[in-house]
Amino acid sequence: MPGDASFPSPADAGREMYELIRELFPICRSITGDGLRQTLEIISRRIPLAVREVPSGTPVFDWVIPREWNIRDAYVRKARGEKIIDFQQSNLQVLNYSVPINRTMPLAELKEHLFSLPDRPDWIPYRTAYYRENWGFCLPHTQLQALEEGNYEVRIDSTLADGSLTYGEYLLPGEREEEVLISCHTCHPSLANDNLSGVSLAVKLAESLGRGPRRFSYRFLFIPGTIGAITWLCLNEPEVVKIKNGLVLTGVGDSGKIIYKKSRRGDAAIDRAAVQALRDSGDPFEVRDFHPYGYDERQYCSPGFNLPVGRFSRTPYGEYPEYHTSADNLDFVKTDALAESFSQVLSLLRILEANRFYRNRCPKGEPQLGKRGLYAAPGIDELALLWVLNLSDGGYDLLAIAERSGLEFGRVARAAAQLKESGLLEEVPDRGAH
Repeated sequence: MPGDASFPSPADAGREMYELIRELFPICRSITGDGLRQTLEIISRRIPLAVREVPSGTPVFDWVIPREWNIRDAYVRKARGEKIIDFQQSNLQVLNYSVPINRTMPLAELKEHLFSLPDRPDWIPYRTAYYRENWGFCLPHTQLQALEEGNYEVRIDSTLADGSLTYGEYLLPGEREEEVLISCHTCHPSLANDNLSGVSLAVKLAESLGRGPRRFSYRFLFIPGTIGAITWLCLNEPEVVKIKNGLVLTGVGDSGKIIYKKSRRGDAAIDRAAVQALRDSGDPFEVRDFHPYGYDERQYCSPGFNLPVGRFSRTPYGEYPEYHTSADNLDFVKTDALAESFSQVLSLLRILEANRFYRNRCPKGEPQLGKRGLYAAPGIDELALLWVLNLSDGGYDLLAIAERSGLEFGRVARAAAQLKESGLLEEVPDRGAH
C-alpha cells in the first residue's frame, strides 16, 4: 500500500467527498432506473467502473430482478389551482417506485396515499413501494394538516416496465488474488448521509488505493440495497471465495462517533483490524456484535456465504432523527466527519496490508540486541521489539501481537521491520492467529 505521501490529506479528502455528494444529491435514484445509471456514470468519471445490467425477471436465489422504474414528473394540485406537492421541488415527495396515475379525486381518497411525520412536522419522509405496487406522496405533516376539502388533481408520470437492474463494479488488482470487498448502496434519492456519504467514501478510497502497490486486490461495489448484493452474490458465486475481508460503508458523514459492526464470524481479520485501528486512534468509537438486520452486511454474512464483512458507519440507521427524511440534506453531512471516516478506514486497511506472520530465528533465550544496534539507540522501541520476538513463533500475526501487548499496531509493525532487517525474523506463510 502506498505511504502517506501518496494519499490526499484527510481534510482534502473530506472536501472532495463533500463535493461529490453535492453533485449526486439532486438525482432521483431507486433500485433500478435511469437515476441509478446517471449516478454510476458520474462515478465512472473518477474511477473506471464496469457497469452491469441484469434483466428484469432474472432469478437471483430466492428473489427475482424487479421491473425497472423511471419517473419524469409528479404533482398534486387543488383543482384549477397551484401545485401543493411537486416532485420537481423534492424527489422525496413521491413514494419511490410509485406506479403511474393521472386522476382527480377527493381529499379523503388522496389522504390514503399521503405520508408524513407527525413527530417531525416540518420534514418530508422517504418512503418506498419497491416490491408491492402502490402510489403515493410524502409531505410535511404541517402541510398535510392544512389541506382543505375538495377535489385534487393527482399525476405521477412514471413507468414500471421490463428493463434491468444496474450496478457498478471496480476491481483494483493487487499482488494477491485475495480480495477486500468495499460495498455501498446507490439506490437512495436525495439523502446525503444515507448513503451518498458511503458512496463518496468508496470512490475516494478507490482513487487513493489506486496510486500505488497493494498486497490485496480491492473490489468496489456500487449496488442497490439488498437486491443488488443478492444479485452480485448470485451471479458471482464462484468468485466469492476470493473475498478475505470486507466492509459495507454507510452513514459516514454525520457528527456522531464511529461505530463498527462486526461480521457474523466476529473474529475475522477485518473485525480485529477495525477494533485495533479505532483503539489506536484515541478517538471515541463503539464496536457492536453482528445482528441480522441492517445494510448489505446481512447479505454477505448470510449463512450460505458467511463472508468476513463488517459495517463501518457513524450513527447507524434509525438512531438519528434525520434518517430517511428531508433533513438528511447537504447541511447534515460534515466535511470533518467525512475526513475522519476516510482516515479511519485507511488506517484499518493499512493494518490489513501490513499484517504478517513471522518466526523468530533466534528463539532460545533473548537474542543480544546491542550487537545489532537494536538496544538503547535512537528510533528503537525496545518493548515492541521484545513483544515481537517473544510471540513470533509462526502462529501469531502482528495484529495478534498488538492485541495481546496492548501496543499500537504501528509500533509492532515497525519493530518487526527492524527485526527482519537485522536477520532476527523471517516471514512465514499465514497459518492463522491465536
